[in-house]
Amino acid sequence: MASTSDIRKGLCIRYNNDIYKIIEFLHVKPGKGPAFVRTKLKSVTSGKVLDNTFSAGHKIEDVRVETRSYQYLYPEGETYHFMNTDDYNQITLQESSLDAPGLLKEGEVVKIMFNTEDSMPLSVEMPASVILEITYTEPGVKGNTATNATKPATVETGAEVNVPLFINEGDKVKIDTSTGSYMERVKE
Repeated sequence: MASTSDIRKGLCIRYNNDIYKIIEFLHVKPGKGPAFVRTKLKSVTSGKVLDNTFSAGHKIEDVRVETRSYQYLYPEGETYHFMNTDDYNQITLQESSLDAPGLLKEGEVVKIMFNTEDSMPLSVEMPASVILEITYTEPGVKGNTATNATKPATVETGAEVNVPLFINEGDKVKIDTSTGSYMERVKE
């Protein structure tokens, strides 16, 4: 058992007969009244996000997890196939357990968290950013660099991302996987 002082980003806890991962937390100590911890929890089974407040000193049941590196192989309908980079065993995961399946490129290495009690995969941690090639977008016009205007573009995985007006087809762009937003153009 852990207490609210042990809460940190990425901690997996058992709450309401489900396993949740803490995505955000904030220790609040108001001037009047007892301290508490405001958290944002994401269910690793359903992907549902909920806000919850724990009073200070509240006991929480943490879940022991193990992180392993897996390489993304290919999608097949609603399932995604991954291969362990150490022993080459393959596993399949449902699309709902992935945070940003549209930004996952074949051959990409991700970290998968497993429950150590029953070796069930809990969640997939994407890299902080991915570099993808633009396969379709409206042509860029010379001089469109001063404004913050954006246009939709399709990347090689099929996902749609808003990019600045000067981006053309064939350009490689860096995309933030947590928000799905454009970061910068990558020169090779």
